[in-house]
Amino acid sequence: MEKYLYLTIDLLTLSVPLIASFYPKHAYYKNWFALFKGIVIVGLFFLIWDAYFTNIGVWGFNERYLIGIKVFNLPLEEALFFICIPYSSVFVYFSMEYLLKKNPLEKSHKLITNFLLTFSIVVLVMNYNKWYTASTFGFLALYLLFHLYRKTYLGRHYLSYALTLVFFFIVNGVLTGSFIEEPVVWYNDAENLGIRIGTIPFEDAFYGFLLIAGIIDWFDCFRIKK
Repeated sequence: MEKYLYLTIDLLTLSVPLIASFYPKHAYYKNWFALFKGIVIVGLFFLIWDAYFTNIGVWGFNERYLIGIKVFNLPLEEALFFICIPYSSVFVYFSMEYLLKKNPLEKSHKLITNFLLTFSIVVLVMNYNKWYTASTFGFLALYLLFHLYRKTYLGRHYLSYALTLVFFFIVNGVLTGSFIEEPVVWYNDAENLGIRIGTIPFEDAFYGFLLIAGIIDWFDCFRIKK
């Protein structure tokens, strides 16, 4: 049964937010069209990035925990990851509109953006020869520069992502080898900083933010148009 581990993680991550999507006072399902358009746009970029890095050996997957079906040369479970994780993470962002009347990061979001931008540029310059590190922090720097130019309010992005980090560490922890004999996803440490949070590469937290924040941007954009 261990070959269903990654698939089970995907489905468990999706399960509670999917059930809660039909809460009548703040119905997430009514925004599915905007959500899935955002997931397709951003998820396609990440799938291409993922497939390329898999092909050049930046990371890879342990067949022991996979059912064996491939999508774009990636395990089916990995493709589903870019649906299940964003669905659940954007659900947290969406729920904040109903549950949280005032964002505690309202006055500090610019400071956070400037810090992350400076940090990203420094890490990029110092590690330009490491594929995972350079691409993650390079794209993050571009993302933050774009929003600084647009003067976007990112406080809700930061807070909602912070709230998902507990689940991020559980899910990514299992995928990278916590609590199991071998990792589901392995990483070539020559292409990253070699710093681990438990078993999770340091870059994963910023890679995850880029994925979720990008989808949130399109989610809000399509909701406004609607």
